[in-house]
Amino acid sequence: MAINFMELKNPNATIPLRVARGHFATSHSHINYYVDLTKTKYCLNEAREAALLLTENFKSTTIIDTILCLDGTEVVGACMASELTRSRTFSMNSNREINVVTPEHTTGSQLIFRDNIAGMIKDKKILVIGASVTTGFTVMGAIEAIGYYGGTTVGVCALFSCLDEYAGFPVYSIFKTKKVLPDYESRISSECPLCKAGERLDAMVNTYGISVI
Repeated sequence: MAINFMELKNPNATIPLRVARGHFATSHSHINYYVDLTKTKYCLNEAREAALLLTENFKSTTIIDTILCLDGTEVVGACMASELTRSRTFSMNSNREINVVTPEHTTGSQLIFRDNIAGMIKDKKILVIGASVTTGFTVMGAIEAIGYYGGTTVGVCALFSCLDEYAGFPVYSIFKTKKVLPDYESRISSECPLCKAGERLDAMVNTYGISVI
């Protein structure tokens, strides 16, 4: 079965949002749209533009020591660090050093940092960036891990988000469902209306991509 994608435009950016409507399963929920963020995460031009948009929310307000990248957003995170530390722009982080790290996941989905990375978390101010924030499950895991390793979360951002706020933090994003996908739904499997209607799953999806069933 082929998955048909469409592109949605953001009036504030040239980056399109690539989505497919259907019945998809993640590790935490069932969703009626798959949001493909592959190019924005891995294409330098799109990653750089995403970084410019996201850093505007923190440039003049937030000291950041480390950017914690979830869901394969390391390229965007590196571009954000570059923009935040530029000496010729007004930023609280100009000429400072910002670490860009990604956590390791255990088999139980816990986030850990090895000893050589933990020093970039302990006593540091951490900005969390994810590809998408839908249920908030992954973000909460990151915030808990940061606290466990002695760091302080100072902000949360994402490329795509269903949430305006989570765990006491505004969730800054380039695309929000209420503006671009107002009929987007994320439900636990037992409450999925598509399952109740007898519709079979089209694909399994996670941070690495999509696998058609």
